Amino acid sequence: MSEATEGAGNSAEEYSEACPIVEAVEQIGSEWRLLVLHDLQDGEKRFNDLKRSTGASSRTLSRVLDDLEGTGLVNRRVEERPIASYYSLTEKGTALCPVLDELGDWADDWVELDGPE
Repeated sequence: MSEATEGAGNSAEEYSEACPIVEAVEQIGSEWRLLVLHDLQDGEKRFNDLKRSTGASSRTLSRVLDDLEGTGLVNRRVEERPIASYYSLTEKGTALCPVLDELGDWADDWVELDGPE
């Protein structure tokens, strides 16, 4: 690795540690994570319900749910009869809902989905 590349990586890492917004975006920032968080705003859902509503593959959804559970945004509850996994937002995840709503409002006003005309 060149010195320039090595230095750039360190400063980005240092900035990430110093800026809580960067850290927050890293925890919630993928498309799949945002879709799952949005779906769970309506309440607890089974794995297959989330799979249908997001369009994610089982593998992708499992990875995303594990990531969200690891960051403390999502809770998993397992029922044995019938076997099913249920997912819901934690207190931390619920506290994120107004932020996501505001981000959605901002996107409605400022983000052009079809690109510039």
